[in-house]
Amino acid sequence: MAGEGSDTGGRKLRVLLRTHRFLVAVVIFGAGLLLSTLALGYFLPISSDPPFNTINGITNQPNGANYNLLFVIAGPIVAIVGAYFVGAYLVARRKFEHLMQTRSKAEFLRHIPELEQLLWELTPHDEQRYFDKRIELRVRR
Repeated sequence: MAGEGSDTGGRKLRVLLRTHRFLVAVVIFGAGLLLSTLALGYFLPISSDPPFNTINGITNQPNGANYNLLFVIAGPIVAIVGAYFVGAYLVARRKFEHLMQTRSKAEFLRHIPELEQLLWELTPHDEQRYFDKRIELRVRR
């Protein structure tokens, strides 16, 4: 049991990320859009207009390091990953809310596997709502 206390930092981080899953997904998507915008601001004719001329002076170092080339590759990839996370969360949220509206025990029992699958994409609060609904309908598992 010596390893129990040593993993609390990682556990707290996982709980925090799971609790704020939608916010994290939006931040990842926004970061990807920002990186893509910076890359476009370097390679398009707008590079001489403010604020891109100031930003390009910082990201294109005189010693030869041009971070804008990294932005061209990383920006769209990060934006796509963020868009996937945002979309997956919103779809899971919509399905979960729809399935939690049922008042029928039989219908709820039919959708338990789907609900449990959706809980992987949702927050601990939604997991507690699911357990409360099971108690309300007197479903044992």
